[in-house]
This record gives sequence, structure tokens and C-alpha cells, in this order.
Amino acid sequence: MNRVTQNLVLTLLGCAVLQISAFSTTYLNYVKPGFRPFLIGAGTVLVVLGVIGLLQAAGAKKGTEGRTDGRPLAPHHSDEHDRPGENTHGHPHGGPRVAWLLCLPVFAIFLIAPPALGSFAASRDDTPPPRDQPLSAFPPLAGDGPVDMPIGEFIGRAWDDDKKSLTGREVRLTGFVVPAKKKGQWYVTRMQLACCAADAFPLKVTVRGLQAPPADTWIEVTGTWIPQTFKKMPAGVVHPQLTGKSLTRIETPDEPYE
Repeated sequence: MNRVTQNLVLTLLGCAVLQISAFSTTYLNYVKPGFRPFLIGAGTVLVVLGVIGLLQAAGAKKGTEGRTDGRPLAPHHSDEHDRPGENTHGHPHGGPRVAWLLCLPVFAIFLIAPPALGSFAASRDDTPPPRDQPLSAFPPLAGDGPVDMPIGEFIGRAWDDDKKSLTGREVRLTGFVVPAKKKGQWYVTRMQLACCAADAFPLKVTVRGLQAPPADTWIEVTGTWIPQTFKKMPAGVVHPQLTGKSLTRIETPDEPYE
């Protein structure tokens, strides 16, 4: 891979980063919103460096195009060390073909733009969400109608609120559908990020009483919490439950993670 190609790939990579961060919200499929300024900065630097490299390569090429002073070119003496693919000074032309793999992220972003994590990732990971709120840290629920609530907050109130503020209250949760192994139930799910999609883990609430839409369908589901009491805590991860009353299909939100 020569200098021109290297700088062209660098420029294209920078353009791809700017495309998903400065000119769209696609970056939210991969990282948290706070990373946007860093992505824009990194993309800008890559484009600037790539363009400068292309200009320098063009200038160097122009300066080596034939002599105009009438002097003859120095003769070339081949020897036994010359090999195909090497120039007259013994340096190899181009570079390893594997370097072209650097173009794959560019094509992926421009052509297919991988979506946010969905039911496949959520169904393969049952890691319990971290509990970062102490007991009794939840404020009372205001109003009389359904309360819009992040799934993470619902899980926290279901397990850690000693005042049982969810009792009898209608809530509205937004997430995507993940099928469950047990009949008559499914999960409304949202992935939560610590940093980026690589460390995402699912926040799941079991929905009962409503027919499950297709997997990965984004919905708003309204219902009431089902209190659970256990004489002995079952093994594995236990998800809080919701008696569903209604649901509405929605478009995938710009910010798919909590």
C-alpha cells in the first residue's frame, strides 16, 4: 500500500467517523452521547492528516516526473539481489495486502451501518444489572396516570424500594421485544452502556398478559408491577414482572440505550 493509498484510506476513515457523529446520530448505536465531541474531533484530525498526506504525495510525484535540464538519467545496474516487486533501490513496492482490511470499517459504516444491539445480544446475556441506588432512594411517583419510566428505574424500584412505590401504579416502559422460554411471557428490554456497545448489558422486565410482538420490535408497554415474594430466592437472574394492559409499536429511538 503506497503513500497515496494510505492517505486516501485515512481520509475515508475520517469521513466515515464524521458521517456517523457530526451529520447523524448513528454513533449512538455504538457509544454513549457524551462521546460525540471526541468522535468529531478524531474524525476531523484523520481527514486533515489524510488530505495533507495526499497533497504532499502529489507534490512529490510532480517533482520526480522526468528531468527537464537535459541531463541523462543514471544507468541502472541489475545484480543478483534484484527481485521482482522491488524498485531499483531494493525497496519493495506497495505493502502487505492485509492493509486493505483497513477499508472494511469504512465500507461497513457507509454501506450497512451496523444497528444497535438487539434481542440476540440480550437473550445471550443474563448478567444482573448493577444496583447503584441505595434502599429508599426513590422519590414518590407523581400524578395519577401511567408514569413514563426507564426500565432501569423500574427494576430498581421493584427490588430495592422498601416503600413499594410501584404497587398499584400504572407505568409505561419503552424498549424492544425479547422472546422468553416460558409460555405466556416475554421481555421488554433496553440495553445499558457503561461506555460503549462492547460492555452493554440487558435490562429486562417480564411482560405477562399480552401477546408478544415479533422479536426486536420497539414498543411502549403500559401495565402494573407484579410483586414477587420468594421463600427461597431461585437460582440465576430473576427479572421483575409486569401485567401488561396495552402496547404501542414505535420507531427505533435515536438513542437506543439507557
